[in-house]
Amino acid sequence: MTRLAVISAEDMERILIHLGFQRKRQAGSHVMFAHPDGRCTVVPFHKGEDLARGLIRKILRDIDISPEEYETLRRDVL
Repeated sequence: MTRLAVISAEDMERILIHLGFQRKRQAGSHVMFAHPDGRCTVVPFHKGEDLARGLIRKILRDIDISPEEYETLRRDVL
C-alpha cells in the first residue's frame, strides 16, 4: 500500500475541480463537492492545517479513485 502524500484542503479542492467536481455548499469550515455523475465528498478547510492521511484516503474512496491515481493527479495538477 502506498503512503499517501499529505496536502492542504486548497490543493485537494484543485484536484477535485480538475476531476469535474463542483463546490455545492458549505457548513462552517466543511465544504461539500459534488460531481454531475452523483459522487460527492466533504473537505474540511482549517487554516494552516493539512488533511490527515486517513481523511485523504476517505475522500479518495468517496470519489472512487485509487491512491495511485491520486499521486498522478497530485503531480500533474499541483
